[in-house]
Amino acid sequence: MKQTWRWFGPSDPVLLPHIRQAGATGVVTALHHLNDGRAWPADEIAKRKAEVECAGLTWSVVESVIVHEEVKTRSGRFRELIDNYKASIRALSQAGITTICYNFMAITDWTRTDLDYPMWHGGTALRFDIVDFCAYDLLVLKRAGAEADHPADRIEAAKARLAAMSESDLARLETNLIGWVPAREFIFDRESFCRALDVYREITVEDFRQNLFAFLREIVPVAEEEGVRMAIHPDDPPFPIFGLPRVVSSAGDAAALITAVPSPSNGLTLCTGSYGAGRQNDLPDMAKRFASDIHFAHLRNVTKEPDGSFHEAEHLEGDTDMVAVVDALLAEERRRKADGRADWEIPMRPDHGHAIVDDIGKKVNPGYSCIGRLKGLAELRGIMRTLETLRA
Repeated sequence: MKQTWRWFGPSDPVLLPHIRQAGATGVVTALHHLNDGRAWPADEIAKRKAEVECAGLTWSVVESVIVHEEVKTRSGRFRELIDNYKASIRALSQAGITTICYNFMAITDWTRTDLDYPMWHGGTALRFDIVDFCAYDLLVLKRAGAEADHPADRIEAAKARLAAMSESDLARLETNLIGWVPAREFIFDRESFCRALDVYREITVEDFRQNLFAFLREIVPVAEEEGVRMAIHPDDPPFPIFGLPRVVSSAGDAAALITAVPSPSNGLTLCTGSYGAGRQNDLPDMAKRFASDIHFAHLRNVTKEPDGSFHEAEHLEGDTDMVAVVDALLAEERRRKADGRADWEIPMRPDHGHAIVDDIGKKVNPGYSCIGRLKGLAELRGIMRTLETLRA
C-alpha cells in the first residue's frame, strides 16, 4: 500500500522532513486556510503541491474538501456551495490529485471527551468516555430530548461525575467536545453550538441520508469525468451523539451509499478506528466485502469498553484484527494490478497515534503527534512486508 501521512500544512508541528524520515512517501493534506465552502483556486493548489514535492514527497490524498453545513441540510446557498465543490474536484484533478477523502457528519468532526488519556506505558491517547459525554450533553448543554438518548444508570453516573468535576475539568471537557478539532474552519461556544443543533431538529436520519445521496448524485458524475475517486470517511464515533443523525456508521450504511450512486468514483475510506468503535462492525469482513470500493484507508485501533466508551489503542492492539484487514487490502491491490489498473495501490495512513517519548508535553495536534504515528507506521509496514514475503 502507498504509505502516507496526514499533514495540516505549514502550521503543523510535524514538518514535511519528519514525514519523509518516518518512511512515508505520500502526504494527506488540504487547503485548510480556504476550507469554508469556497472553490479552491488552482494557484493555491499548485502552491501546496509544490511545498510537498520540494520535500521529496507526493500529495497523494486530499483530506478534506469540506462539505459545508448548508449542503448537508440543503439550505441557504447549498446550490452555490455544491458548484464550488465541483470546481474544487476539477481543479484538484488538473493538478494530478485524484483521491478525495471527505465526511458527512452533522456539525461535528471526530469527537472525543479526553485528548490526553493516560495509558499504561506512560504516554497518552484519545478517549471517548460515554459518562462524561452524558454529563455534558444532558446536564451542561441541557439539550432538549437528551434524556431519551441516555439510559437511567448512565444518567445517575453522569450526575456523580459532574459533581466531582472542577471548573477547569468542565471547561476542558467542553472544549474537547465542541470547541476544538484540527482543520475545522469554525469554533463553537455553547450558544452557537445549540443554535447549530436547532437546525437539525426537524431533520430525520432518513432525511439526512437522502441529503447525502443527493449531494453524491451531483458530484460523482464530475468526479467520474475527472478521474477522481471520492472516499467517504465514516462517522466518528459510529453512533448518534447530541441527537444528530448518523448515516455512515455501519456496513449497512456503506452498502446503501454505494448502491444509491454506483460508480468507481463513489467509494469509501476504510477507517478501522471509526468503524471499529461500533460493536456492529466486523472490520476484516468489511475490508473483504467492500474491497473494490475502498479508495483510502486509515489504519488505527480502538479498545471498546463495556459501557460504550472507547479509547485509541496501539495500532496492532485493540479490538480489530489489523493483520486480517491489511491482508484483505493487499489482496485487493493484487487484483487491481492484475486488471491493469494504474491506480492499483491503495493509499493508507497511520491514524491517531499515542503521544509518547519526546512528544509528551510538546505542542501537537492531539492524535497527530509524530512519534506515535511513526511507531504505528513502522508496525503496519512490518505487517505488509511480512504478508508480502509469505506470499512470495
